[in-house]
Amino acid sequence: MAAVPERSFIEICGFERETLPKFRDITVNLGLTALPGGVKYPDSAGGFHYEESGKLLSVTSNRFIHWSTSGDTVQLTEQSMDINLLNSAVRLKFLHCPVLPGGVHIQETLNNVVIIIVTNQTVHHLLLPHPTCMYRSELVVEVQMQSIFTDIAKLNLRDPAHSHILPVLPSQLCGHGASAAWICSEGDAHIALASITGGILVVKLPPYDVQGCLSVLELKQSSVMQRLAGWMPTAIRGDQSPSDLPVSLAVRQLEGDTFIFALCQDHKLRMWSYKDQLCLMVADMLEYMPVTRDVRLMAGHGHRLRLSFSSSTGLCLGVYLSVPKSGQFCILQLVCTERNRYSLDHISTLFTTQETLVDFALTSTDVWGLWLDHNNQTVVRYINFEHNVAGQWNQVFVQPPPEEEVNIGLDQDPRETYLEIIFSPVRFTAAAIMKALQIYRRGTDRIFDLSWESLKKEVTVAVENELQSSVTEYEFSQEEYRQLQVQFWSKFYACCLQYQEALSAPLALHVNTTTSMVCLLKKGFVSFLLPCFTVDHLYLSADEYLSSEDETPVPEDPEVGRDVLQLVQCLRLVNMSVIGDMAYMMEKALEHLQSPERAAEQVLESLRANDSDSVIEDIQNKLQDIRNPIGAMGILLREMDLETEGEMEGETPLAAGQPLSVRMSLSQLYGSSVAVAVVCQAVCQVAMTRALLCRDLLILQQLYLKVGDNVFLGGGGQLLQLQQDLIPRTSHLLCSYYLLKWASQCLSSTVPLDMLDANLQHLSVLELSDSPALTPSKSVLNPQTVVELFYQNVARKAIITQIHSQQSALLSQAALHWPQMVSTMIILLSQYLWPSNPGFHFPECLMGNCQYTQLQEYIRLIAPWCQVNMGSCRFVLGQCYLATGEGHKALQCFQEAAAEVVKEEFLMRLVGSEDEEVGTAPRLQYYNKVLKLLEDVGLPELVIQLATVAISEATNDIRSQAALRTRIFKHHLDLGHNSQAYEALTQNPEPSRQLDCLRQLVVVLCERAQLQDLVQFPYVNLHDEVVGIIESRARAVDLMAHNYYELLYAFHINRHNYRKAGTVMFEFGMRLGREVRTRHGLQKQVNCYLAAMNCLRLIRPDYAWIVQPVSGGVYERPGTSPKRNYDGESAAGPVSRQIEILELKDLEKEYILARNRLTLAQHDPSSAGNTGSAPAVEMVTLLVQAGLFDAALALCKTFRLPLTPVFEGLTFKCIQLQYGGEASQNEAWNWLAANQLSTVITTKESSATDEAWHLLASYLENHPSQNAQHHRCVINVLLSHGVPLPDWLVNSYKLVDAAALLRLYLNYDQLESAVDLVLEYVEALLGKGHQYFGIERPLSATAPLVWLPYTSIDQLLQVLNENQSDANNANLNSKLLDKLQEYHRLVEQATHHRLTAH
Repeated sequence: MAAVPERSFIEICGFERETLPKFRDITVNLGLTALPGGVKYPDSAGGFHYEESGKLLSVTSNRFIHWSTSGDTVQLTEQSMDINLLNSAVRLKFLHCPVLPGGVHIQETLNNVVIIIVTNQTVHHLLLPHPTCMYRSELVVEVQMQSIFTDIAKLNLRDPAHSHILPVLPSQLCGHGASAAWICSEGDAHIALASITGGILVVKLPPYDVQGCLSVLELKQSSVMQRLAGWMPTAIRGDQSPSDLPVSLAVRQLEGDTFIFALCQDHKLRMWSYKDQLCLMVADMLEYMPVTRDVRLMAGHGHRLRLSFSSSTGLCLGVYLSVPKSGQFCILQLVCTERNRYSLDHISTLFTTQETLVDFALTSTDVWGLWLDHNNQTVVRYINFEHNVAGQWNQVFVQPPPEEEVNIGLDQDPRETYLEIIFSPVRFTAAAIMKALQIYRRGTDRIFDLSWESLKKEVTVAVENELQSSVTEYEFSQEEYRQLQVQFWSKFYACCLQYQEALSAPLALHVNTTTSMVCLLKKGFVSFLLPCFTVDHLYLSADEYLSSEDETPVPEDPEVGRDVLQLVQCLRLVNMSVIGDMAYMMEKALEHLQSPERAAEQVLESLRANDSDSVIEDIQNKLQDIRNPIGAMGILLREMDLETEGEMEGETPLAAGQPLSVRMSLSQLYGSSVAVAVVCQAVCQVAMTRALLCRDLLILQQLYLKVGDNVFLGGGGQLLQLQQDLIPRTSHLLCSYYLLKWASQCLSSTVPLDMLDANLQHLSVLELSDSPALTPSKSVLNPQTVVELFYQNVARKAIITQIHSQQSALLSQAALHWPQMVSTMIILLSQYLWPSNPGFHFPECLMGNCQYTQLQEYIRLIAPWCQVNMGSCRFVLGQCYLATGEGHKALQCFQEAAAEVVKEEFLMRLVGSEDEEVGTAPRLQYYNKVLKLLEDVGLPELVIQLATVAISEATNDIRSQAALRTRIFKHHLDLGHNSQAYEALTQNPEPSRQLDCLRQLVVVLCERAQLQDLVQFPYVNLHDEVVGIIESRARAVDLMAHNYYELLYAFHINRHNYRKAGTVMFEFGMRLGREVRTRHGLQKQVNCYLAAMNCLRLIRPDYAWIVQPVSGGVYERPGTSPKRNYDGESAAGPVSRQIEILELKDLEKEYILARNRLTLAQHDPSSAGNTGSAPAVEMVTLLVQAGLFDAALALCKTFRLPLTPVFEGLTFKCIQLQYGGEASQNEAWNWLAANQLSTVITTKESSATDEAWHLLASYLENHPSQNAQHHRCVINVLLSHGVPLPDWLVNSYKLVDAAALLRLYLNYDQLESAVDLVLEYVEALLGKGHQYFGIERPLSATAPLVWLPYTSIDQLLQVLNENQSDANNANLNSKLLDKLQEYHRLVEQATHHRLTAH
């Protein structure tokens, strides 16, 4: 696919797809008015390239300015092929001052870019900063760069420094508007204008920063000189202008002087010296062409003059002489003879038959011409003026206008078809579509801020509204509606054609002599001329150009070359015949993946059936002249095949080892949006051309098969080779180029940021996120095709790297040669896109940039015929399905890709980064990557399926099997498939992983409360592990948040291990008492102890015991760090304690204690935090304090504790109630209600105090004690608080131990009560009330012996005697003594009677 140098070029239109306005508008109003009847100048254009535009390391590399004029408006645009320029377009409007044709002159100085604009009344001098001054650093690392026009709006263009009014009358200027400008060595700007008098007006501008006026100098020949130069009167010429009126001017500074060349309408070329103000030379151009007298008498209004200077040839002049029905270029060389006399040497004369020359350009070797033909179509030709074949011009294949008619198939929707064509990236500019929309809507509002997609919607709405408004009937058939659609859409399409044609009007050629880049400047856009490749050149060339064997790709073999030319001529005949439905048939066959061979055969049958012009017969006649058709076809196929032998470079560092400046320049080379569009549209153009060529060749091959016996000279062997080799190859190439054409026209999708982030996450899981092919970036083009996306993000850097490493001569030249560089870029980009090459960068780029729809279509198109990277395609297709939510399709694709893992570079790179042990099979590594991806996307069902498949690949890899089983277990568990998860766990061959899975199963099922499943699993060979896991979890987590103890209890109960179950629940209860000091915790503790007791009751009494669980602080919890002493050494473990056995009775005690704690907490919630681990003695105290005397009594009896604290507490509460207020009475009912009061029927309403005393009385009655200790305790408390003893208490205690009561009275100085007690006691002994003191029989001779507590009575008497001063004491003492005397008397009597009785 090599380009033939100086063969032909093809036009590539870099259509913009930005609908937003890019021009900044600036109006310059100098207060002038429009001239009456002024001349209307034609539109013009031109270009300027920087001197160092071909230098790789320059800021101005591949950078140029182009301009166009229309009326009083000038549009200036700066473009770069390397970097995007900001604020690069400006539109200047000089009010009422039309710009002269070619009246924009741009030159550069060391620090500035000077722009001179000449109108019919003014001249404008703009001094802008040079790019090298805007970026002082040698390194330009920005992705975008400011244009020199960035700050032009800051200039005051009305200021005299920028704008001047011409000091000459507009009527003095020539109507042609010829002008030229230059900057002298002092920096002054000069402008040469053609004068209506035949001279040249030279306007000198003052220096930029100096105030001053314009100076005007007129260069004009004397009348004598005019006669010597061959002047003839105007009457002979037939007009009123002078004969030496300049129609084209050019300027060149040479040898310290400035020479002004004027090509005049009298066909003479005059050279002026500005320094000497003399005409140095006059040359008659008619001497170089055969002319008639009529031509001599005609004015040469259409003559053009161009200059070219090179160090080798000096100054050359290109003169175009315009004569009716023909034209001629004369190339002349300026020669300086002795004594500074100048003459012209004739180099070449070139003839052309084109009539209307728009523009031409002269280089040191070539003449480029731009014409309009009879049909107003653009024609571009070029020729080497020294070395050419019989003056034959080389072809430039300009872009034809879009088809006037759109072929719509029966299966196509007219709206969709027209939208697809109108918004194709290679047919219409956005400006043409917007203008057509504005006219179609008949609106006056200008459309600006529409995106490409919004513009498409607006067009659709406009056409559909127009259609709906024209419908008058409510009902019509589908066919009628289809016809209406075609009618209205074709109308809008015609509008687009009209405005596209207007915007495509050519204005000028611009040739960058440094880089050899040729631009075609049109009214609405700029197109670029690129070298045409050999095969394309042959196929596109007109018949008159296909006459020499030199035009073939095999000049070394003239015979084969002639065959190739004949074959190409046949292909052109086929191309002209395959139109309309037949072309549509082939196109749809490729789109719908039908057999191209079969479609070609059908087209051929249609051609033969409708061959009214005998085209098939002509083709057959030409075929008979081809001696070796197989060889000729093979040459064409070879030239079109882009398949490379090995992997293309794609990820090597760019210009490794080169200086940073070189690497940065290379990284930006041809990276601007303009270059992206040009290179990618060139690929599209090549693909479209070659797809047609392959289509025609396939039809021609089918014709060979039909008439082979009559055409082939080689017989059946060649037919067999044609059928088995050439036709399949042609079909394959046709499909490949159709794919390239599709990709070049397929627009990329706008991707939301969240989708990009998700995709990047997925790629990072695959460890592909750092791949250059997967790096998304925002494009300046909006929207861009997928090929532009690929070129910008991936291919450009790879191509420049490849050129630098393999074709470094292209980059090491003094100037970058645009034709060679762009041809190489196109070739390499096409090879990167070629589906049969081993590289996979293009689909990888689509995947990385979330172009899933486009990627699916790409894979669909190549699936039937491309056998390369099949596995990689299946993998990225799986990625697409994942993105669109079709997981099962994705899984199928991933499985299909597994077979190609070790065969394809992309898949090998995918598995190469997997951190697996050496020896892991690549396919297993691949499965692991895909499994990670599916996990990241969140598709556990697919993970299970793929992991199950992967296990079959890991038959001898225990480690991989274990990892896969673990994955299966995890996702089954996540999905709630508990049985399957357990099954996967049991099949895991690695014990450590099995234990991890088991632990996770326990934790997860417990958290989900799916305890039934967890308990009922058989756990074959895993019973102890399960118990250990649950125990460790139970001891390590919060008791109230998790129910591991209850789970373990259920686990043992389910297996009838009641002792273990009891142990678990008892331990649970113990920990609850220590750690959960809440009412709820106490309730659970009670329940735990009940459950533990029930478990032991289910066991035979001999075995109804458990081992006392150790304290929770010494459990060896998994994962805890070892304890160390102050020296850093491991501390010794806890000393093992003696085993303690607990029987059922011990559990019952703990239960009762726990129940009392709960009772207390229920009565007083604030006490729950203090009773969790309180012992029985402390609990009695707490219960008494809370008023829970029944519970306290029961607890004392259970633990055989004295009841004294209970009676003391109750007595104290009675005292409080006795002397408390109403509040204490109300509060007392709360604790009284918690005790079981004796039911006493009374007619009197009792108070809380009464109830408390009744409760105390009932306790004393129901809980007798030895020696009435409880009574003594109560009385002791009462007397200690100075409370009178209730009668019932005194009576009950007298009945039991009156002596003890007397002692208590004495202890608390209750003398009067003591005396009364002694008196009553004595009376009882004597027989009066003896039953109240528990005396069965009073004192008598026959009764048992009786006694008095004399010690206590003596103490009482002594106290009374010591306090005789108190009258009361004395009285008491007297009474007591009298009663004792009476008692003693009676005792003596009874004693006497008893003694006498014996």
